[in-house]
Amino acid sequence: MTSPRSDLAAFAAGLAARLPGTWTSEYQRHAQYADQFPRTQQLWDTGHVDYVVSQYVLTHDAVLHGPADQRLYVADRPRYPHQFVVAPLAPASTRIKPHHFAEVEEPNGIAVPKDPARAAARIARRLLPRYEQALHAVLDNAAHQPEPPHRPAPPQVDQVLTLTLYSDGALGAPYASVPVDARMTLYTHGFQYHPHQAAFLLPATYGDTGHALRIHGVVQQLTAQGIGVNLRHSAPTTSAPLPPASAKAASPIRRTR
Repeated sequence: MTSPRSDLAAFAAGLAARLPGTWTSEYQRHAQYADQFPRTQQLWDTGHVDYVVSQYVLTHDAVLHGPADQRLYVADRPRYPHQFVVAPLAPASTRIKPHHFAEVEEPNGIAVPKDPARAAARIARRLLPRYEQALHAVLDNAAHQPEPPHRPAPPQVDQVLTLTLYSDGALGAPYASVPVDARMTLYTHGFQYHPHQAAFLLPATYGDTGHALRIHGVVQQLTAQGIGVNLRHSAPTTSAPLPPASAKAASPIRRTR
């Protein structure tokens, strides 16, 4: 635990009087360690101010309230008796939600000298412009996108092709389960019909990369036609394994019209 400094309250009040605009100071002492959490959890900082509040027990702090709902957190800087740390607090409005902070750069805090006049000048020059910009961005996000941008569910489709990765490494689909409009696409991308297995299969000789490229091509072409594509693993089986798919072309079946 760090020793409390007696000058934090006076410093925060002097700082509030010197910042541009109208600011007020709210000083608070902490009876126990947990008392610092409600404020420090609102810190809009990922730098050394966040480090200070996460690594040290702070027996007191102050919050400065300024124009347009701006708030600045003020605390001791342990091991630096001639400095304090000041950091923005995130907006506390109930209409502000986590997704409103997405892609908004953290304004972060700074260390300042214990002289209020010099500290106010440094805050006005280095901290407030970043804070105001970030705050404006968050409020703008809240106004234009009040709800999270959830991805829409996919449209329902009448036809679906399910490709199965079998336990023996074969990849394909039983002939009867393949939509008629999808069969030529499978042929085009290297799938071969194996009559003795009644299935379209990709030759194992294509390897993982070849399989991935052909599956990607099938997905792109079929989804553009409004045919859904699934990829699944087969259920474990205890029956004798089927012969692997080979690169040797099998006799293609006649397409039905």
